[in-house]
Amino acid sequence: MKKLGLIGGTGPESTIEYYRQIEYGVQAKTGRFPHLAIESLSVFDVLRFCDEKDYAGLTAYLLKGFQALADAGADFACLTGITPHIVFDEISEKSPIPIISIVETACERAKMLGYGRIALLGTYPTMKGSFFQKTFRAQGIEVVTPLEFEMRYIGEKIETELELARVVPETQQRLRAISDRLVSDENAQAIVLGCTELPLILNDSLTAAPCLDVMKIHIEKLISMILADGTVNSD
Repeated sequence: MKKLGLIGGTGPESTIEYYRQIEYGVQAKTGRFPHLAIESLSVFDVLRFCDEKDYAGLTAYLLKGFQALADAGADFACLTGITPHIVFDEISEKSPIPIISIVETACERAKMLGYGRIALLGTYPTMKGSFFQKTFRAQGIEVVTPLEFEMRYIGEKIETELELARVVPETQQRLRAISDRLVSDENAQAIVLGCTELPLILNDSLTAAPCLDVMKIHIEKLISMILADGTVNSD
């Protein structure tokens, strides 16, 4: 089995889920647990870099983490958060080991399912930015996002509640209402849970359209790569 490295802490709740699901996912297929390395960074540092638009600083911060994973013997690696993908091209080019993109794996699944128009929920930098949208649009999939005040609300609740594993019923109802509006008003065929903490509060049973749990899709891909023969690459 190949050794996977995880950039964790972005945030802690998703890191726990990545570790648990990968460990037991591999064990279910092989009877053995895989070797993993985790370098825990801070989601709040990532958000601060984004707020300040210091993308060079964010790139350098993340690259130190990937170098630590390479030094720990990881064959390939990934980010356990979506927001840091805002500099994915830069870190992928300079990383000492291949990095598997959560955005690209989510796009592959959306295309396979035949979606042509999806709604994106996530942190404010993810929804407001272009990195997620660019990947999907390159595959002919249109991306719609909430209104500005809704994006601000979602971003605040992710940072102050979900990153701390707090699921507040009032917030859940508001996120459901935003999701359902995107389906009815924007003709979204699916809701992309574009933050790895959003599955704590939203799922298919709560929304008017199917949810794409990008963390779950990413984990499935990582397990297959841990078990794959041959050379790891990021394509």
